[in-house]
Amino acid sequence: MSDNQQIRDKLIKIKALFAGASSEGERQAAQAAMDRLKGRIEGGVDGQPVADARVEYRFSFNNSWSKRLFFALCRSKGYSPYRYARMRRTSSCVRISEHELNRNLWPEYVEMNKVLVEYLGEVADQIIADCINRDRSDAEVCEGLPSPNVSTTEC
Repeated sequence: MSDNQQIRDKLIKIKALFAGASSEGERQAAQAAMDRLKGRIEGGVDGQPVADARVEYRFSFNNSWSKRLFFALCRSKGYSPYRYARMRRTSSCVRISEHELNRNLWPEYVEMNKVLVEYLGEVADQIIADCINRDRSDAEVCEGLPSPNVSTTEC
């Protein structure tokens, strides 16, 4: 009997065990065993499917706080963010599996970043209102097009 067939037979047994499991712990153990065996069937090493090999992803950030948060989150999960020479400081790379990125790192980052940006916006608004001016309204909208003699500056 081939190795793949043995693994498939084990999967069938685990599936039966999972279906007949009476406690949550038994179900979790059966599911974990099934996942490991499926990974071996798909050609992986050590239960990791080939599709979950680490690949390089590039990220760009529009503010330094989001970048700092992302770096801290990566490092807390054992990943090392890096950038190549001549890459913009707003860009960075991480070697991570697609599964880990989509299931853990990115969703967690998105939620944390939402909270961080909202909090920092509130703090900035409060400081500006207290120290400079309480008027938080946007710029006036003018009719027509700008004059060609007007110089523009980007912030």
